[in-house]
Amino acid sequence: MKKIINPFVDLKQSTGYSCFGCSPSNNNGLKMEFLEEGDEIVSHWNPDRKFEGFLNILHGGIQATLIDEIASWVVFVKLKTGGFTSELQVRYLKSVMIDKGRITLRASIKEMEKNIAHVQVSLYDGEENLCSEGVASYFTLPEKIAVAKMNYPGIDSFYE
Repeated sequence: MKKIINPFVDLKQSTGYSCFGCSPSNNNGLKMEFLEEGDEIVSHWNPDRKFEGFLNILHGGIQATLIDEIASWVVFVKLKTGGFTSELQVRYLKSVMIDKGRITLRASIKEMEKNIAHVQVSLYDGEENLCSEGVASYFTLPEKIAVAKMNYPGIDSFYE
């Protein structure tokens, strides 16, 4: 597995970067980090009780956010550009129990239709049970536009 660097951290002063999903300095956020493993982007995330819905169960909206966020990193790294979520489908298969510990998400390109990337995401609980899955569809931009409009830093910025 290869660690992916969050290059947007360097933009905090100039842009106010404070992404709920991946900013390490957003105290209310998820602070996700990412790895690359073959065709997949992987994230390991430790759930906190502040993100529960019912007692000890990770809120479904947080699961959807985790799925959407890792899908955007697939676009950044695998497609080497930026984009916007155009559709998000989530299937909740099993409750994610917070006390089971670290969650693992795995995401990869499922299909490309012109400039729409369909990203398949699987979310596993701390006991490696598949608990939810989703498909995030991203409207992708040409890299030059992603650089100008989204501060996309270029693929080399994601690696040491």
